[in-house]
Amino acid sequence: MSAISVGQAVVLGVVEGVTEFLPVSSTGHLKITEGLMGIPVDDQSVVGFSAVIQVGAIAAVLVYFFKDIVRIVSAWGRGLRNREERYHHDYKFAWWVIYATIPIVLVGLAAKPLIDGPLASLWVVAGSLIVGSGVMWAADQMGRHKRGEDDTSFKDAMLVGCSQILALLFPGFSRSGATMSTALILDLDRVAATRLSFFLGIPALTGAGLYELKDALGAGVGAAPLVVGTVVSFVVAYASIAWLLKFVAKHSFNAFVLYRIVIGVALFGLLATGALDG
Repeated sequence: MSAISVGQAVVLGVVEGVTEFLPVSSTGHLKITEGLMGIPVDDQSVVGFSAVIQVGAIAAVLVYFFKDIVRIVSAWGRGLRNREERYHHDYKFAWWVIYATIPIVLVGLAAKPLIDGPLASLWVVAGSLIVGSGVMWAADQMGRHKRGEDDTSFKDAMLVGCSQILALLFPGFSRSGATMSTALILDLDRVAATRLSFFLGIPALTGAGLYELKDALGAGVGAAPLVVGTVVSFVVAYASIAWLLKFVAKHSFNAFVLYRIVIGVALFGLLATGALDG
């Protein structure tokens, strides 16, 4: 019998799609939802399922930013063939995304036993939600929001890319929250910070999903829940991306900060009272 039913896959797909690119931690919300539904959060097949349905959300990014991605990849291809094209910002940006992905891949492989074991605890999620909200608030206050996407540099990409490690090690911190906060500290404006977070997430999350696919299929999750969860996450994530880009163009991150604190405190309460098993 599958460790996750089709009905549960729909719910988790919605949660993944809504939260993957919002700075509120998709991993944290998935673990909370799994706990509320009685699904063991540290089960290897469940961990694999969560990683696989992220591919649906990443596919939404590929579709939403298709023209941008084609432009960047085309510039990269031209630069490989023509030295003069290598001065183009898109060519350099493509390499920056590749380089910025290497640290999270290395840490992910080295720390996988911790990530799938002790660090998968809901207690870690609750603490990371609250601590991450403080980091996000401080970054939004510190940043001068004066640099656009065309002003990004190799240093920006590497620092923002490395910040993904925080979310990898501490579920609840939020990959989007970590990357956006780092970009804001580097004085990028909110839209540029959000778009950079999207682009840097494509290789990292796609790789994680493909890496976990074999474990998800081989450890008790059927193909039907995986397909359903992935498709649902794609549809919901596409709508979430469109909404977020419009939101950050006119608003600060304070609403997300407050939401994270409320969820983190509520989760601590549920764990302390035994309503949820950490």
